[in-house]
Amino acid sequence: MERVLTGRLPYFVVTVACAAMLGYAYYAEWVLGLEPCPLCMLQRLAFIGIAVVALLAAIIGPKAWGRWLAAVAMLPASIWGMVTAGRHIWLQSLPADQVPDCGPGLYFMQTYGFTWLEIVREAFTGSGECAEVDWSLFGLSMPVWTLIAYVGLTVVMLAAAKTKQGKS
Repeated sequence: MERVLTGRLPYFVVTVACAAMLGYAYYAEWVLGLEPCPLCMLQRLAFIGIAVVALLAAIIGPKAWGRWLAAVAMLPASIWGMVTAGRHIWLQSLPADQVPDCGPGLYFMQTYGFTWLEIVREAFTGSGECAEVDWSLFGLSMPVWTLIAYVGLTVVMLAAAKTKQGKS
């Protein structure tokens, strides 16, 4: 197992995993017709952030402390993803009578000039559309799967940073 976490391989794996998650998100939106809520869009940003850091690390091939630098650089996006997914899961777990009112949709906010700060604030202060569960796999909603992915990707990056590098 330790050999798998050496070299550039773990960074390529993380990059491909993020690309796959994003690819499925766009497939769900454009082919399955599932409209992403504001929290879904914010979770996509987290996958993009993780993918960018992992791709840079895959290209550079960091050694020693550089592997820790890559893992630490990925943490803000990963934590962002975990927080947004956690909020999304919480909203989905609320009883129907406690779900916040729906706010304006992401497309509306972008069209009418909301700043990104206003969009993020609106997404976190409550949006009833985020409480809807339109898709599930094995009884788990998409935000649960994204939370699992964020944790898994973080574990891989931290394990790769911790693994001693051989002479290969």
